[in-house]
Amino acid sequence: MVRVGLLGCGNVGAALVQLVEDRGGEITARTGVRLELGRVAVRSLARKRPVHLDDGVLTVDAAEVVADPNVDLVVEVMGGIEPARELILAALAAGKPVVTANKELLANHGAELFAAANAAGVDLLFEAAVAGGIPIMRPLRESLVGEEVRRVMGIVNGTTNFILTQMSEHGTSYAEALAEAQQLGYAERDPTADVEGYDAGAKAAILASLAFGAKVVAGDVYHEGISGITPTDIDFARRLGYVIKLLAIAELVGEPDGTEAVAVRVHPTMVPLSHPLAGVRDSFNAVFVEGAAVGDLMFYGRGAGGDPTGSAVLGDLIDAATNLGKGTHASLISLVRRPIRPIDELLTSYYLNLDVHDRPGVLRAIAEVFERHGVSIRSMEQEGTGDTARLILITHEAREADVQATLEDIRGLDVILNVTSVLRVIGAE
Repeated sequence: MVRVGLLGCGNVGAALVQLVEDRGGEITARTGVRLELGRVAVRSLARKRPVHLDDGVLTVDAAEVVADPNVDLVVEVMGGIEPARELILAALAAGKPVVTANKELLANHGAELFAAANAAGVDLLFEAAVAGGIPIMRPLRESLVGEEVRRVMGIVNGTTNFILTQMSEHGTSYAEALAEAQQLGYAERDPTADVEGYDAGAKAAILASLAFGAKVVAGDVYHEGISGITPTDIDFARRLGYVIKLLAIAELVGEPDGTEAVAVRVHPTMVPLSHPLAGVRDSFNAVFVEGAAVGDLMFYGRGAGGDPTGSAVLGDLIDAATNLGKGTHASLISLVRRPIRPIDELLTSYYLNLDVHDRPGVLRAIAEVFERHGVSIRSMEQEGTGDTARLILITHEAREADVQATLEDIRGLDVILNVTSVLRVIGAE
């Protein structure tokens, strides 16, 4: 028997309790391990919960759960950095394996926690921290540990993917799609963390850390949200053969001195309709891994929700309990320092939407600015008649700093009415 101390009993914690109750017999039959929820720490004892817990199991003292000598293993699904960090470190120091779904904590203190788990010789498992029920952490830390992974990119936030799907497929405005996401429970009352890319940025940091063995924290990740995306952007993307997705992208890039740096970013991206990520709809997530030997892999499924995330926690819990019974643990990779490539040095293609005066010399004036900054135009479309027109440009691969300098000068031209949209593009070359 393995007695579990559970920190947090919200959507994910309650789902885990129910799964342990429903699947406990089969888990024991298949693994020889019997799981028992010994103590559960919650914020309030008075709150009604969708699951039944025996008398004496609930407590408001999380530290007491960790310190309980009858608790063999700790599961943390309370969220936040403190006191979760201190509680996990205390559990590890006491020789107790830990399972966590805490992306914020791992994205900011992952290296410290990895080192503590390795020093204690016990498991620290966190499959549920990124992409909910999709198994991506274990493949990166185990199956692909010998692979030369060059890039990991994906849709890792279900809220924004739902919003963009509604805008793309139903012509819904951003505000209307967000309201629907909130009504369905996909978005919080304050959706900032999702729609401005903070949530995806934390997950991108964790993905980069595992994929490249590098110390990457949330503050290293450039992020841009989707609140500025308009139905016009959606329509032009479709006409050009693209769909707009909020992507988390982590890649290894060469430095002039022959070393390699890590570039990690989150932003709306025009994705070719032929790319597998283009077909990921609604609140689903997908992570695309590019390796030198293995080629391309994609992991797809439910990226959020109590049941999918609870399933991922349960898988880690069974692994940790089994390892505990055998007196072993899964080692975590050692994270090393790598340079972080700033967003200004990003090389990619760009989509630009410009409103201009429709008169002779406009194209020449714009082209001269692009040429001056070394940015090459791959394609251009013009629409509109009369006094004004709209120009849609896609560049060849260019440096972010050069594109931003180009835009600054373009905004100063008297022929420019407005720079309506700027989006990065993958697969444009």
